[in-house]
Amino acid sequence: MIPKEIIEEIRYRSDIEEVIGSYVTLKRAGSNRNGLCPFHSEKTPSFTVFPATKSFYCFGCGAGGDVITFTQKIENLDYVAALELLATRAGITIPNEPSAGGTPTVSRKRIYEMNLEAARFFRSSLFDPVLGREAMTYLVENRRLSGATIKRFGLGFAPNDFSMLTTHMRRAGFSEEELIQGFLSKRSQRGTLFDLFRNRIMFPVIDTAGNIVAFGGRVMDDSKPKYLNSADTPGFKKSRILFGLNYAKDHCAEELILCEGYMDTIAMQAAGFQNAVATLGTAITQEHARLISRYTKRVIINYDSDEAGQKAADKAMLLLDEVGLPVRVLKLTGAKDADEFIKRFGNDAFYSLLKNSNSAFDFKMEKVLAKYDLGAAEGKLRAARELTALIAATHSSVERELYLRAAAERLGISAESLGNDVARARARQAREARKKESRELQLSARNFGDRVNPDAAKEPATAAAEDVLLGLCLAFPEHRKACATGEVNVTAEDFYTGFGKRAFVALTEAENSADGFSFSALGAIFTPDEMGRLVKLQREREMLQNNGREVLLLAVEALHTQRRTREAKATGDWQGELAMRRAQMKKKNDSK
Repeated sequence: MIPKEIIEEIRYRSDIEEVIGSYVTLKRAGSNRNGLCPFHSEKTPSFTVFPATKSFYCFGCGAGGDVITFTQKIENLDYVAALELLATRAGITIPNEPSAGGTPTVSRKRIYEMNLEAARFFRSSLFDPVLGREAMTYLVENRRLSGATIKRFGLGFAPNDFSMLTTHMRRAGFSEEELIQGFLSKRSQRGTLFDLFRNRIMFPVIDTAGNIVAFGGRVMDDSKPKYLNSADTPGFKKSRILFGLNYAKDHCAEELILCEGYMDTIAMQAAGFQNAVATLGTAITQEHARLISRYTKRVIINYDSDEAGQKAADKAMLLLDEVGLPVRVLKLTGAKDADEFIKRFGNDAFYSLLKNSNSAFDFKMEKVLAKYDLGAAEGKLRAARELTALIAATHSSVERELYLRAAAERLGISAESLGNDVARARARQAREARKKESRELQLSARNFGDRVNPDAAKEPATAAAEDVLLGLCLAFPEHRKACATGEVNVTAEDFYTGFGKRAFVALTEAENSADGFSFSALGAIFTPDEMGRLVKLQREREMLQNNGREVLLLAVEALHTQRRTREAKATGDWQGELAMRRAQMKKKNDSK
């Protein structure tokens, strides 16, 4: 456990505006700061930083918390690892404490140290004239990589041996559990450790800070799986990192080339196209799209021309559009991928392809037109319907006008008639969007789909009262003290939802502890999503004018009433419940 005073010191010295500003472009909005949320795709800022309370909240997706919570979410870390990262940044030393039992999680720093040692082993194996002869021949002769490129990307070789890496790493001081959590070794059914990467070309995955966070291993023949990639570890999440970005970040301010694999990226950067990156054995994710948007103004998608590559391109276009990035698509002819194209036709031919790449709409339009016989009326009608839907989904009126002209010309029909169809399609989409929004609002009002507090849907009125009480306790120390000391008659048993009960217990116990209440310390108990909910409850109360003792007492009375109702139902005492309700109504009427 990290002492609370250390946690508070880390939070105090980690300026939330500065930390978040290193990931998000923030603009002044009165006393607060606004920006595009890094946790969901949006074009209008709904993400707000509150310097006065050292907190943040997104009114779009509900993410919220303090600087520690933000670091957890943006870096995919647990609570302790986030504290360690912020402590290093602030120059604070966290005292080492013995583990409380169980298997401790390997720190991110230890993962990096382990990967660096493994990379040295792989590299040494590649350059060994006996161990690495076949692998070096493959890289130099088959893939035509220069020695400089091999060294620049830190390529290596995992020998065809069950325990050579494991033995080396154990001698270097790494424990068996560390090797397992770092995805370098695995335990067999007999209990012995063996190397996960064997007889593979090794690609170190390096983040923008220069840390080796993971590995990709490729076979040199047609055996399966072709690629083996590190699983997620305390220092790595594949959906949030791009291969080659450590070099590309200095060359992609205007344009970035998105590839499918390691070899394409290496070949392109080696040929001088240093703005190339690739996803790691997975399709592009929303996290990838948001990461890309922080480094470039537009993207050229360079995926394989097979069916899988085309589907991946469609998804990439959708996600990149959501973060506001213009997209063009590279169409390769005469080669299955960029690596092969550059080797066959040279750099100049590839550069010409980049300059003449298709816009996202052109790419989609060509796919639609290729599906139908445009010489037949039925084929032309079907193509027109698909293109109408594509154009109608375009937000910009200028873009729609341009696309209308292009599509009308290719189909041989008037832009006016196609435009009328587009207008009707947009009206229909708007109606459907309003209906969907209405349904979602109704479900939200009844708390359906609430992943943080799933019990709320069962008793919405009780959950609402719990939210009021928790919000008051979070926002106002006097209310928190009154509940914690028993001055106000409310206990955890008055709560119905599991989340509400946990939150109340945590708040009151912290208030009564020797160290006192600390919002940051709650991060050790609650998940980042739950921390976001707590911030939401606090902000909602702070935005209201009436937050006095009478509001607190009304919320407490509502909880008491709901609890008595539940107990009456459980015991079948309906007459007692009815009598109680009548007495309450009479008391209310008499007071008027």
